[in-house]
Amino acid sequence: MPYQRYWIIFIGFMVAYDELMENVARIRCDIAECLEKVGRTGSTVTIIAVTKKFPAEAVDAAVAAGLTDIGESRVQESATKKPAVKASCRWHLIGHLQKNKIGKAIELYDMIQSVDSYELAEAINAKATTPVDILLQVDSSGEETKFGIDPDDVMQMVDNIGKLDNLRLRGLMTIGPLTEDETRIRHSFRLTKALFDKVKENALSNVEMSYLSMGMSGDYQIAVEEGSNMVRIGTSLFGSRA
Repeated sequence: MPYQRYWIIFIGFMVAYDELMENVARIRCDIAECLEKVGRTGSTVTIIAVTKKFPAEAVDAAVAAGLTDIGESRVQESATKKPAVKASCRWHLIGHLQKNKIGKAIELYDMIQSVDSYELAEAINAKATTPVDILLQVDSSGEETKFGIDPDDVMQMVDNIGKLDNLRLRGLMTIGPLTEDETRIRHSFRLTKALFDKVKENALSNVEMSYLSMGMSGDYQIAVEEGSNMVRIGTSLFGSRA
């Protein structure tokens, strides 16, 4: 294994490759236990390794550890990092997208998970020359600091996006509330799952509801129990960022 002695170095912080492998195995075990607990045995959950503020070597190490999907929050950081990555993987934008970065985002990412308004969706559609895979970001926590579509507006938004030929809606994304109150976290995820199911019931053009992206390092187990099939993990894989 060429990565056996690999170290991910980030401003004085190091995680050994063996430790990264252990973290991946632990998270997969957690997910499997959550799936079994709620009767979803046999379901698959994609782990997105969030490499924001980590170097290109972290991406290569994550792929070597068996992960296939990478999450980034900033277009400019990805534009610098991606050319230095040797491994083949799928890139997801999970952070807020500014309209002046849309063209670059279309070039860089396999999926844009953070479409949080119809205006942004229209702008992506106008820039794209082939269909772009997107997720709608839902503000299910009600926190003013978070981007996202109001849950009450999701169905109308989906109907409008279905008419945009250069967008392919693949699912929903949400960020749980910043709290230790499990009841609030579960409510946020349940609300998003209910919306996901409701959208999926409607057979609309350009809409293929495959992904429910919910859960990060602090709440991914709750998210999986509430129906998530895609989790975005950074700290639990690589450690804290400086």
